[in-house]
Amino acid sequence: MIELKNIDKVYNYREPDESNVLKNISFSVKENEFTLLTGPSGCGKSTILSIVGGLSKPTNGEVIIDNKSIAKLLDRFSALLRREKIGFIFQKFNLIHDLSAIDNITIPLIPSKISKHEIEQRAEKIMDELSILNKRDVLVKKLSGGEQQRVAIARALINEPKIILADEPTANLDKKLSLDFIQIIKQLKDAGKTILLASHDPLFTDLECIDNIVNIHIGEI
Repeated sequence: MIELKNIDKVYNYREPDESNVLKNISFSVKENEFTLLTGPSGCGKSTILSIVGGLSKPTNGEVIIDNKSIAKLLDRFSALLRREKIGFIFQKFNLIHDLSAIDNITIPLIPSKISKHEIEQRAEKIMDELSILNKRDVLVKKLSGGEQQRVAIARALINEPKIILADEPTANLDKKLSLDFIQIIKQLKDAGKTILLASHDPLFTDLECIDNIVNIHIGEI
């Protein structure tokens, strides 16, 4: 489902402040596998997720998502790939605080041809599964941290993606909310999702549901 081949990422290429962030990264994630990216802050985990999601392009190497090479896709095609196949869960949630919960969740489907009624039905179903349907019309800025994260998860699932990418998803949560998140991730794996999650949270390292651990150190495996 996900394959990285000899990925390099260099910022400010051939400039005095050139920075080689990733060096010859190669690994793969099979369908319905849960792979954990570990390593200290600044080691390159977030950059890997960004490249897998088509948000940035590698300097060298090949990225294959669901049998499609994406490393050299034009931005508009990368955006289409994300809308069709990928759900992102960001460390800081990246929600719009002056919009309601359901409006935040449905944003990824605005460019689609799906009717507004169907989009709202889909959103309400996910919100019900995540126990936040009662927060449907509440502004995000009035939600607790745990509720905001569930809104962010619902937004990641609204496009019914095959792949879930999560970047330090428990970094801003206490232990109870982190354990709640882990239960949700387990349910997503049980539902057949392919998961690539970056974290240095020790709560993840001994989970039975994790199939592979890729340890990153200063841009290398």
